[in-house]
Amino acid sequence: MTTAGDGPGASHVHQEVRVESGFGYGVIGADLHVFADRGPVYVLEEYRQAQPPDPEWLAELPSRMLNARYAVVDFTGRQDQLALLRQWRDTGPRLAARWLHAPGGQGKTRLAAQFAQDSLAAGWKVVTATHGPGSVLPPPGSQDLRLTGERGLLLIIDYADRWPLSHLTWLLSNAILHQSAVPARVLMLARGADTWPAVRAALANHQAGTSSQHLPSLPDDTGQRTEMFNAARDSFATRYSLGSAADVQPPARLDDPDFGLTLALHIAALVAVDAHATGRRPPGDMANLTIYLLDREHLHWARLHTSGEHDTGDTYATPPTLMNRTVFTAALTGPLARSPATAVLGALRLPLEPERVLTDHSLCYPPADPAGTSVLEPLYPDRLAEDFIALTLPGHTSDYPAQSWAAPTTSTLLAPDGGDATGNGERTAPSWTPRTVTFLAAAAERWPHVGADHLYPLLHARPELAVAAGGAALTSLAGLQDIDPELLESIASHFPEDRHVDLDAGIAAVTVRLAPHRLVHKPGWSTQVAIHHDVGLRLHYAGREPQALQAAEQAVAAARRLVEEAADTRARTMERLRRAASDPAFARAAAASGPAAEEKPAQLGAEEKAAQLGAAAERMLAGALRSLGRRLSAVGRKDEALAASQEAVTIMRRLVQDFPTVYDDEFGAALYSLGGDLASMGRPGDASAAAQEAIQTYRRLAADDPATYEPDLAIFLVGCGTGLFDQGRLPEALAMTEEGVAIMRRHAQADPATREPSFAELLSTLSLRLSNSNRPAEATATAQEAVAVYRRLAEINPAAHEPELAEALRCLGLCLLKAGRSESLDASGEAVGIQRRLARDIPAAYEPRLAEALLIHSWCLYATGRHAEALAATREQVEVYRRLSRGNPGTYEHRFAVAQLSFAGLCAGTKSEMDDGLRAINEVIATYRREGHALAMFAFGLRSAGDEFVKVLDELGREHDAAELRQALSSVPEVTPPAT
Repeated sequence: MTTAGDGPGASHVHQEVRVESGFGYGVIGADLHVFADRGPVYVLEEYRQAQPPDPEWLAELPSRMLNARYAVVDFTGRQDQLALLRQWRDTGPRLAARWLHAPGGQGKTRLAAQFAQDSLAAGWKVVTATHGPGSVLPPPGSQDLRLTGERGLLLIIDYADRWPLSHLTWLLSNAILHQSAVPARVLMLARGADTWPAVRAALANHQAGTSSQHLPSLPDDTGQRTEMFNAARDSFATRYSLGSAADVQPPARLDDPDFGLTLALHIAALVAVDAHATGRRPPGDMANLTIYLLDREHLHWARLHTSGEHDTGDTYATPPTLMNRTVFTAALTGPLARSPATAVLGALRLPLEPERVLTDHSLCYPPADPAGTSVLEPLYPDRLAEDFIALTLPGHTSDYPAQSWAAPTTSTLLAPDGGDATGNGERTAPSWTPRTVTFLAAAAERWPHVGADHLYPLLHARPELAVAAGGAALTSLAGLQDIDPELLESIASHFPEDRHVDLDAGIAAVTVRLAPHRLVHKPGWSTQVAIHHDVGLRLHYAGREPQALQAAEQAVAAARRLVEEAADTRARTMERLRRAASDPAFARAAAASGPAAEEKPAQLGAEEKAAQLGAAAERMLAGALRSLGRRLSAVGRKDEALAASQEAVTIMRRLVQDFPTVYDDEFGAALYSLGGDLASMGRPGDASAAAQEAIQTYRRLAADDPATYEPDLAIFLVGCGTGLFDQGRLPEALAMTEEGVAIMRRHAQADPATREPSFAELLSTLSLRLSNSNRPAEATATAQEAVAVYRRLAEINPAAHEPELAEALRCLGLCLLKAGRSESLDASGEAVGIQRRLARDIPAAYEPRLAEALLIHSWCLYATGRHAEALAATREQVEVYRRLSRGNPGTYEHRFAVAQLSFAGLCAGTKSEMDDGLRAINEVIATYRREGHALAMFAFGLRSAGDEFVKVLDELGREHDAAELRQALSSVPEVTPPAT
């Protein structure tokens, strides 16, 4: 129960956490996301430096000194990277996120820890987020995460690339990040960047600034590496109570590629110091340096077993061989709550009670959380744990004892019996499957036997395990150079057919990796078209639009070759038939190759088959062109997108003439795509004509098969309505839009998973048509329904739906504004925030949408009396359209002029920045003189805005400027307002 303090502004909060059974955890000042059956989705904790460990305890196991948690080594180097983080923290928008990525062992965690300490010193609240449904228990009691008096919030997320995207999305929606008065920064640490595009899309939904930062390898010159080695050596020497460590030299040449990682230098320094302290000779290569540290682990287990006592006085009973197996298990599962950990060890049938083993293991490897609520703390750092896994599994040639139980243990840990029972009695993969597969894949990258002898056979037997392991594991598997493509094919056979927010990045990585193999082993141009199309689609789902475009271009190139091949085949067939008909000798030779009675039917069949082959090839080319158009449009290359759509329609029109009724549906779809591209290029009349033809085609199809064709007919109707509206034919536009929404509503109710996204889009359009028809209450209700649908969809898959959510919010803002409701500002502001972030990442695709959102937002700001902000928003819109119109005047020059009129109108309305407003309106007049006569609506808007500006100039006593503008406006005819 949470209660506020006494009186307004009271800062103390009492939170009482009561638990009848299980475990209790609460947060103050933040949200708590919990799975009913597995506990918290993630745990938020206030950042704290680990208490300095007992020096004697630290020296018992050298590997403890490598744990970044203890910060044994003074922070050295990376000052340039730290400066970048500070600059990011202290500048930019209120909410910003950064993806810090580098291979394991590069120093991400240590850099983040130093940055956290710097931020604490600068007055920021620092919070960590740990992922772990079903595995990590939070500290008992409550976390006070309120930001009262704090300069800002820094949230650090380690292993961000291993989080399911849906879980990360929940975290990013946490209230702690969305307190308008407090700057918030989210620092995500990851090994790779494949997941970043989708995460970035999720952040755009929260109006967050986004950026990435790669932590590079250390340069191969020895200067910086020597500096880092010496700093680590001196820090370790202090822990060993050595005097001067100057005579402790590197055990190997530091310019070796193996020492490009910060961790590798720390390992080298630690082994060199330990060997110096114990009178040993350190090994001279990275593999044996690792083995040296693992040998010390074994020695520690043996000493504990020999002494037979805990520090607490309890008996230590676990033999070294059994502790070896437990440490191996912990490396594969990661930390677990005691109950599942006990079950894990029980499944291994150890010759000692699991509780006893867990207690002994916790003495060697204490849990990271101060409350000690978890067990099976793994060996740290991760890279050392990966090497330990690899060296324990049989198949290597290093001087380290592999264990016969290692492979069976791995299989047992991944067995479905280790998972949770579902409601229908099936068994699921264990909750630690993502870690197990990811760690095995990371180990296989450096130790080939791990893949060939262990991981790959496991996945051959159960390929669905790779999918259950999640997107990060799939990405890791796709990056393994020696993985059998046939194994990846088996894994791919378990992929969902449609997009899956938590898997899309990994599926894309596997699909890209398989493409060359498929192209070689599945010859034929038609197959190549399908392969490239699949690659492009999966990359699009993962948010990797530039690569998706490249794949679409390859699909079109393959389709053109297919058409050429089909044309050659048909030409050869026709020539053979012509010669057979006119050349008796050729006819006799052809007859000799088969029964004479079948000659004429065979000839007719060959001709028909050749024609069908050519038609199928052209159909495939048209489909590839349509996909290319969508990918081009997604990156803002509108001219090329239109050209691709036009070519697709030309092809399909020819096919429906040659093969009536066979290709009608694809012809209609191609027409509609063309209409959309024409509309985006500022050609509403042509767009309407294409859409009308598509509608006629689909009305015929839907009459015979409504379940199949009515949803597309609904989309076409609304699209055509938009074209009619752009031509000033509002009653027709509204009627057509209402018909389309009514059709789609029926189908969305019957099949929401498939039809809701389209339904929401059509609702937004209808809200605008209703608003234009002076039906504000209906318009607002319709827009709110659209936003509600899109919010629900964006929570599930932000990469797919947050751009549409922004558009729906823009429509809602406009409808609320016209209804005279102050909430319009919230909706328009959220729309601008989303579009601004999207435009930063892909400006060509999203700057036009940003400009449209800014227009509505400026109106809402003006209506609420925030005139200076309204002018600033309109000015930004003008500059966006100025850039766009320079590159594509045919599409954007008219919109640029409308934005200038809006800016001039606001200047007049506020009687401020009149010089800038006058320049804008004179520029619009010049545009109209050049090419505006074709648009009555444009002329009316120009004359209306210009006349109003003249009045204000007269009021301000600027008679000369008013006279000049009045003269300039005389070239613009007075026209009747467009029909509404």
